[in-house]
Amino acid sequence: MRRAVERSVDEVVAVCAEERIDCDLVRGGTLTVAQAATEHERLLAGGHGELLDAAAARARVNVAGVKGARYFGACARVQPAKLVAGLAGAVERRGAIVHEHSTAVEIAPGRVRTPGGTLRARWVVRATEGYTARLPGLRRAMLPVNSSMVVTEPLGDDVWAAIGWEGCETLLDGAYAYCYLQRTADGRIAIGGRGVPYRFGSRTDTAGELADGTAPALRRRLERLFPVLRGVGLDGAWAGVLGVRRDWGASVHCDRDSGMCWAGGYAGEGVAASNLAGRTLADLIVGRDTELTRLPWVGHEAREWEPEPLRYLAVHAMYATLRTADAIEARTRRQSRLAALAEVLSGR
Repeated sequence: MRRAVERSVDEVVAVCAEERIDCDLVRGGTLTVAQAATEHERLLAGGHGELLDAAAARARVNVAGVKGARYFGACARVQPAKLVAGLAGAVERRGAIVHEHSTAVEIAPGRVRTPGGTLRARWVVRATEGYTARLPGLRRAMLPVNSSMVVTEPLGDDVWAAIGWEGCETLLDGAYAYCYLQRTADGRIAIGGRGVPYRFGSRTDTAGELADGTAPALRRRLERLFPVLRGVGLDGAWAGVLGVRRDWGASVHCDRDSGMCWAGGYAGEGVAASNLAGRTLADLIVGRDTELTRLPWVGHEAREWEPEPLRYLAVHAMYATLRTADAIEARTRRQSRLAALAEVLSGR
C-alpha cells in the first residue's frame, strides 16, 4: 500500500508533464527536522528515508538549532489550487462537464440532488472527503479535522541566502503537534498546523477563516524555525478540513449493484492518495482486476465516530495532550509519556 501511494507521486508528475499543468511542481522530497534532542531521539528511532546529521540537514534548510533530519524522496511540492484547475481543464478537454457552484445536498444510488436539480447516472462517486459530514446520514462517517495555513510576504534574496532551501523540499518539524511548510514558487513560505482542530458536531464552512490566535501561533512556529523571519509580514491565511475515519485508515468502495462508489479518509495525505483512489475506482467501475483493485484499502470498513460530545472532547483532549507533551519536553528535555495517551485518545 505504501509503495502504491509513493508511485502515485510519479503518476502526478507524469500527468502534469503530459497535460502541461503548471502547478509549481518540484520533486524535492520531504524533510522532517529535529530542533530538540527529544525530537532527534524519535527521528533516530525509526521512520522511512535517510537520516541526516545536523550539518547535512543545515545544508538543505538552515533551521535554527537543527539536531538532524530524516529525508524521504517520494514527495513533491505542488500548489494544490493550480493542480485542481489544471486537472479540471484536462478532463474538460476529454469531454467531461464540470459543474461548479452546484452543492450536493444528497447523494444516493443513481442520483445526486442539488438545489438546481437532480443528476442521474449509472455510477455515482462520493469524493467529498472532509466535507462528508454535511451529507444526510453521514455526520459520523468522517471526522473533519481542520488544517490552518498562513503565507508570508515574498522574501528577499538576502533572507533566502540565510535560509537556503534551494531544493524546495517540503518540511515537517519534529514536534508532536507538528507543523508543515513549503517554499512557494513566488518566494514565500507557507506554514500550516491544526489551529482549532475540530468544531462541535462535525461542522465545516467554506469561508476558510482562521480561528482567533491561530495565525499568531503559526507565526511563532515559523520564527522558531527561522529567526531571520522575525516580524515578517503575512500576506494570506486560510483553513480547510481533511477527512479522518475512525481507524485513521483510508478506504475505497465500489458497489457494482447500486453503482454507488466512494473514497476518502486520507488523513492529510490526500494529494497522492486521492490520485491513487481515483485510478483504483476507475478500474473497479470498468470491472478490471488489477494490482490497484487488490490493494488492502479496497472495501476496508471502519466503525463510525462516537456521538457528541464524546468525539469533540476526545479530539480536543488529544491535541491538547500533544501540545502539553511538547511543552513538557521543552522544559525538561526528556521524552514525555503523554504522547502515548494521545494515541489512545485518537484510536489509531
